Amino acid sequence: MSSKRRAAGHAGAGPIEAGGSIAVTVHEQDSGRVVVNAAISLYRRGSADCAGFEPANWLADPAMLVGVRWTDGGGGTVFSQLPPGAYVGVYGNYPTTAPQCVQVQAGCAATLCFQPQLNPQVELVFENSDCQPSDCSYGRVGDRAVATVTFDGDQSVDGRTLVQVLAASPWTPLRGKANMFSTPVRRAGMHRFAAQVMLSQRPEMRSLLPTPEGLTPNAMLAVDAEYDTEERQPTPISGNLGVSLTRTETEPTEDLPLWTLIRNSTEAMSFTNYLHFMDSLFCGDLGSVRGFEEGRFARKADAFQSLKQRRALPFSDADSYRVLKVATEAFVMVNCGVLNQPLAFNLAEDNAYLDRRDIPQGRDLETVLRNDYLENIDGFQTLPYLAVIRRKLPDIPISIPRGQEGEVDVCFGIIQEKLANPCLLELIWSYWHEEGMLVQTMNAIAQRFQNLRAPGSQLDPLANTEIDTLRPLNNLLWGYTQDEQHRLTVMRRNYEYDHHYGVRLDGKAVQHFRPADSRSKFLEAFHHLLRLLTSFYKQDDDTTVKADAFPVLNALKEIHLILSQGASNQFGDLPSTARIEMLMQQWMLARPEFREFLPTRVMVAYPEGWMDRVDAMKKLQGWTDTSVVHFRSLAIFGEQLLLSVRYGNWSDIYEPTQAFNWARFWRPQVQGYIHAYRAVTGVDLSAKAGDPAIEATMPSVLLRQRMNQQLRSV
Repeated sequence: MSSKRRAAGHAGAGPIEAGGSIAVTVHEQDSGRVVVNAAISLYRRGSADCAGFEPANWLADPAMLVGVRWTDGGGGTVFSQLPPGAYVGVYGNYPTTAPQCVQVQAGCAATLCFQPQLNPQVELVFENSDCQPSDCSYGRVGDRAVATVTFDGDQSVDGRTLVQVLAASPWTPLRGKANMFSTPVRRAGMHRFAAQVMLSQRPEMRSLLPTPEGLTPNAMLAVDAEYDTEERQPTPISGNLGVSLTRTETEPTEDLPLWTLIRNSTEAMSFTNYLHFMDSLFCGDLGSVRGFEEGRFARKADAFQSLKQRRALPFSDADSYRVLKVATEAFVMVNCGVLNQPLAFNLAEDNAYLDRRDIPQGRDLETVLRNDYLENIDGFQTLPYLAVIRRKLPDIPISIPRGQEGEVDVCFGIIQEKLANPCLLELIWSYWHEEGMLVQTMNAIAQRFQNLRAPGSQLDPLANTEIDTLRPLNNLLWGYTQDEQHRLTVMRRNYEYDHHYGVRLDGKAVQHFRPADSRSKFLEAFHHLLRLLTSFYKQDDDTTVKADAFPVLNALKEIHLILSQGASNQFGDLPSTARIEMLMQQWMLARPEFREFLPTRVMVAYPEGWMDRVDAMKKLQGWTDTSVVHFRSLAIFGEQLLLSVRYGNWSDIYEPTQAFNWARFWRPQVQGYIHAYRAVTGVDLSAKAGDPAIEATMPSVLLRQRMNQQLRSV
């Protein structure tokens, strides 16, 4: 609270020399415990004394407000320098307590004592390992202590909780049970349960008592209880004895919801869901939209209709391609924002995933995200990492609110939507698909569609590519070919790959490469993290060892720093543009017309419909014989891992618990990436004795070496 706010008083106050004071104390009536941070407001009465004052009929007049104080750690506060007269004090928190009138004399001190009644009680019980009540009134080592905090009065008004109980560590709340907490009994002796009863401001007082910045609107009442525990006496056991070991325990951390949203959102942006969206949009097949996609389908459809009116192409007879382009942009716009409503949580699947990773679930993920993880910046919530960036720019206003991002060219300021709900995409997805020959396949088809022979080729591998004009693919390829000047060039993508990750393509189309700012240390740091994770997983699987997560934490902090250094210039728009273009390429390659001139292997179970076309093209052209399935795995797993590192608040984390949970949460993706990288480049990042020079070599160089080896073997 500002000094001006604390000194607020009645306009008719007399000289300071003639002033009196009122000392206010707040104690719980039954226990006598002090109430800290309680809001006390003081009003001047129209009369000179308290005669005729009736608490039940008294109404607060904002014009007569003298000031507001909050009780200190001793449960008290003082209103000083008050002119003589009658004053009414009001206790502003729950439970409802009658206002009191007091008369102040010149140079004298008066007192007010509020005694809200809650009668808080702590009940302690003990449960054995089978969750059955203990047969003793005291605890024994190995039991679980359960504390229940009870109090008098209704706890809610209009569905808003007015009383909450927060227990101190190591007590954790029990899911689905209000004000119940538990902790394992690990040693004998005296123990103590301590908690704070949080008393919210009464609804009718919230508008009259605005809470100053830096203070909480909750008053706090401490409750505690002590209990004694004993060692468990050993029980003789005869016969066969089974012994089992469990993995190291961990605890939930606040960033679990972010990782879950990243995982769900990236999966929602998969080609399968993209194909479902296109079918639902153009064919009315709503049955193909599943899970939380049902909530987002309307948002994507609305975005499609909005963009359809604003996107045009400067050439004729390409409306079908224009519609495809607009629909793809709408799909990416909605799915890339992890904080889009509704949030991409799926309760059953998310909890099952955490359970498989041996990560305790704790509270509801959405509640943790809103109340504990996201930070409030300028009136809205954003990721902690972006909140740090915002605090570095305090002089720049947020002058472009949501819905007006098109005004960025005429305004100076920060775009609120990009700060509150960033589009979480990683360009590594596009890089690995391009290394897998997705773009080259479409380029070869577009070139043959224009009746051009590939340079340096005597025999035409695509001689049978004759797409008749009776089917939609013909017109789609016409629009795609005409729009070539508006698509990203391979050189632009190559410069951005190098700017983000220090990796680049290799070939004639990207010669004379002159980068200005390369992330040359990224590949070495990322592969070092993967090797550390391999050792970590071996330790974590050993039930006799507690895995050390400090090396993993340090590696995450290093990669986070490197990635953040490349988040500039084209970082905001090029990844999403590349994603839109490559999704369209995948969709067109999945069209059934391609089966007629690309000899695919029908019996191979490709996960997505476009992939057999790419592998067939590589076979025709004599390109690499490594299946595009492995490149797709690198793209998907690499994007999820790097998003969780880039947008996590790793620079401000020094405890290894988050890194421990991160390693467990992303284990399938880490090990999937390591396997796919070995299949693509021949480098095994999980081997005990690695070669740092080979691991720091760019993938395109390794791919070129394997390609030359393939040609020599033929």
